[in-house]
Formats: sequence, C-alpha cells, structure tokens
Amino acid sequence: MKAIVNIYLKEGVLDPQGKAVHHALGSLGFREVEDVRVGKQIILKLRDGLSDQEAKEEVEQMCEKLLANTVIEDYDIELVR
Repeated sequence: MKAIVNIYLKEGVLDPQGKAVHHALGSLGFREVEDVRVGKQIILKLRDGLSDQEAKEEVEQMCEKLLANTVIEDYDIELVR
C-alpha cells in the first residue's frame, strides 16, 4: 500500500515561492493564472497487512510529528492499494 501525502500552506500564510512562480508564469504569457500556491508531495510505501484505518492513523501521526509543520501547513492523505 502507498500513502500519498500532499502538504500545503494554510490559507492566509504568505507563500513567496508561489508568488515567484505566479510572476514567472505571467512573464511567460500565462495571464489566466490568478494565484499559485506551492506545496510538496510525499509518497510512503507502507508494509503489507495494515488496514486502511491503521494506515491512515499511522500516516496522520507521521504528519503531525514530522512531515508537516501543522502551525502553518495542512495536509491530505490518499491511500492507494
């Protein structure tokens, strides 16, 4: 099983990397883009035998303790078999 974790800045948190990408896209002629937020994706291969509930709880603990800075970041978890 794989867990795909998408981590992104919370609404209201300044995203200078997103602003730079937005500016660069505008400079390249992509004017239809209104805003850009940059995040990160982490793909975890989990051991066999875990139920979906167990896997989600484990990955949530990983996010809360290490993978995400929950003061300024949110995350989504997707499990793939």
